[in-house]
Order: sequence, then structure tokens, then C-alpha cells
Amino acid sequence: MAGAAMYELVRVGHSELVGEIIRLEGDMATIQVYEETSGVSVGDPVLRTGKPLSVELGPGIMGAIFDGIQRPLSDISSQTQSIYIPRGVNVSALSRDIKWDFTPCKNLRVGSHITGGDIYGIVSENSLIKHKIMLPPRNRGTVTYIAPPGNYDTSDVVLELEFEGVKEKFTMVQVWPVRQVRPVT
Repeated sequence: MAGAAMYELVRVGHSELVGEIIRLEGDMATIQVYEETSGVSVGDPVLRTGKPLSVELGPGIMGAIFDGIQRPLSDISSQTQSIYIPRGVNVSALSRDIKWDFTPCKNLRVGSHITGGDIYGIVSENSLIKHKIMLPPRNRGTVTYIAPPGNYDTSDVVLELEFEGVKEKFTMVQVWPVRQVRPVT
């Protein structure tokens, strides 16, 4: 597997089972598969994603039940009409269909400067949980767009920043590699 990286997320076999590269020796890779591997054999295809095994952080995470690789069990059950998780099922961790009531922070406006960890909005997941939407670590810039209060799904752009001439758009979801320490203050 020339060009592969340690801890890269891969899809294994014809069922595209979720796996992760745990050892590289020359052009050979050892892959940890996180699903039942019966029927997988030497020579089956392996699809590289070029991304590390990651989790999605954002609205909906507190109200869902996931398996060990952040697949939402209720969505899988609805999709498959089964109490069992079929091999190779591929479902987004956080629903892209649910509209969330997004409220931007009152002190944030176009021209404001923000940096990683700053809160730029709030979403009420339920009557108890207010999900604070934060700028991902290692990001910063000047606000060029902040969404007005309203209902948005997790794929809608709610913030746009510019830093050193480069514009970047942000949704309510952050994707974070599971093997990377997340900075806190």
C-alpha cells in the first residue's frame, strides 16, 4: 500500500468494512478492522480514504446512541429495518437532515476577531443541553459572515472567517481525529 499513512481510515473488502492502518512495513500494511471480518480474504480490495479515523462533534451528539466507531444506532435501525448492524453500513454520525435553532453570540459581528476555542453560536439540543458552537482549535481570523438566528442543518455554513487573505467557511460540525489530543484551556 504505497503512499498509505499510519492510522489512516480504510474500507476493507467488497463490503467496505471500516478499518484503520496500524502498521506499515515497506509496501505492506496491517489493518485493524472494526467489524466482523468473516468472508474477507487476502487480495480483497482496500480503499484508502486519506483521512484519519475521526469523530464528528456538533449538534445531535448528546441525544444519540452510537456504536464504537460513532455510527448512530437509531439511524442504522431506521435505514436497515433491523436490530442488527449490517456489515459495511456507512451512516453519517450527525444527521444532516435535522434543522437546529442556531443563535449567534451577541458580541460577534462582521469585523470581530476570533480564535480557536471561541464560542460563536449556541444551539439548544433539548431543554437541558445548550450546545456551544466553537471555532476549531488552530483556527483564527476576522469574521466576514455570521449567520443570523434561524434554523440550519449541520452542513450549512454559519460562519466565515478571513485570515491572511484566505477565507474559510465553518458549519456547526467539527471533525476531529480520535488519536489526536484535543487542546483545552
